[in-house]
Amino acid sequence: MFSGDISEKKRRKVVYCETFPNTIQSIFCLMKTIIYVIIAGTLLFLSSCSKSGTKALERGDFYEAVLQATEKLRKDSDNSKSSAVLPEAYRNAQREFLRDIDHAKNANQQFRWEAVLNYYTKLNNMQDAIDKCTACRRLVTPQSYYREEEEARENAAAERYAVASDLMKRPSRESARMAYNHFEQLMSFAPNYRDTRDRMEDALNVASLHVVLEQPKLNSRLFQYSNDYFQGQIDDFLRNNRRMNKFVRFYSPQEAKSVKLVPDQVVRLEFLDFVVGETNVQTDRLKVTSKDSVKTGEATINGKKVPVYDKVSAQLIRSHKAVRSRGILSLEIFDYQTNRALSREEIPGEFTWVNDWATFNGDERALSPADKALAQRREELPPSPQQLFIEFTKPIYSQVTSKIKRFYERY
Repeated sequence: MFSGDISEKKRRKVVYCETFPNTIQSIFCLMKTIIYVIIAGTLLFLSSCSKSGTKALERGDFYEAVLQATEKLRKDSDNSKSSAVLPEAYRNAQREFLRDIDHAKNANQQFRWEAVLNYYTKLNNMQDAIDKCTACRRLVTPQSYYREEEEARENAAAERYAVASDLMKRPSRESARMAYNHFEQLMSFAPNYRDTRDRMEDALNVASLHVVLEQPKLNSRLFQYSNDYFQGQIDDFLRNNRRMNKFVRFYSPQEAKSVKLVPDQVVRLEFLDFVVGETNVQTDRLKVTSKDSVKTGEATINGKKVPVYDKVSAQLIRSHKAVRSRGILSLEIFDYQTNRALSREEIPGEFTWVNDWATFNGDERALSPADKALAQRREELPPSPQQLFIEFTKPIYSQVTSKIKRFYERY
């Protein structure tokens, strides 16, 4: 590591520079060396200061100063800055936390035990960090507060549990949501407290809006197979979005029936109208002529055969077939108890299959490169009606899922 003195290699560079004091090269070389020394020295200084805890101590963040100093001493047991920081930072952090604990205990505030728990946790974090560092233990003898931390955890959990349980006694979804949030907070610091997990699930069930998403109705046996594909997409959507957000739970009709669910809302899908395979063919006939003259034959002039050049033409028949399929799906969201419509939209979807080809009579050289490529293509059969139905429902599916997500974002 760079120690602040110029290395032997750099000394040689300086000597080389001094050998030619009047040359541009010597000046450039000397500047490079000076810059190197400055940069290396700066990096060394920053490296020695980084994470030593000095800055954290200066700004009064004693807890962070302890953690930084212990981390530094674990890597470098002889670090003088961290060795100086650690005892002072720990002493101040301990005094500060114990003072805050006394204030919190005496405060007439709800959830004050969680504040007490937080302070004791930090005191024990410092003790853990110091115990893991041999050099740190020579500088500080930390005090353990595990018994106090567990006592604070028990008191904090009991207080949060009581508030959540009281809210669960109120017959409203909003109260259940508040209770769920309290149980969730409780789980963050005491996950094994009593029956919190079960009570949290109960609260979530009461707090949630239960929605049945029906499969789309289709009054056509011919396209039932294609409708099965769309229904499969809806099933996939349900599997991946059981909960659109924390408090909205979706069910398929089969799931709702199996759990004897009385839903809050129902999403109904129905194809109102659709047309599959509407075919339109357009044919253009035109005469085309080559852009440049080409060899069309030979002629004998003065007993010699010479090539004859002229423009050539052809009769081109361009054909364009478009097979259009389209439909409209009704998306309605109802309140199950009142059967009142909360939202109603008609979602269109369309798919057009296209086939272009051409034929010609005459000289092929009259055709442009694009026309030649088109002439190599032939008329094709369109996809089956079943596939066409599937294709026009794809954009409908993406719109349906987006609209459902947007509607339930507010819940």
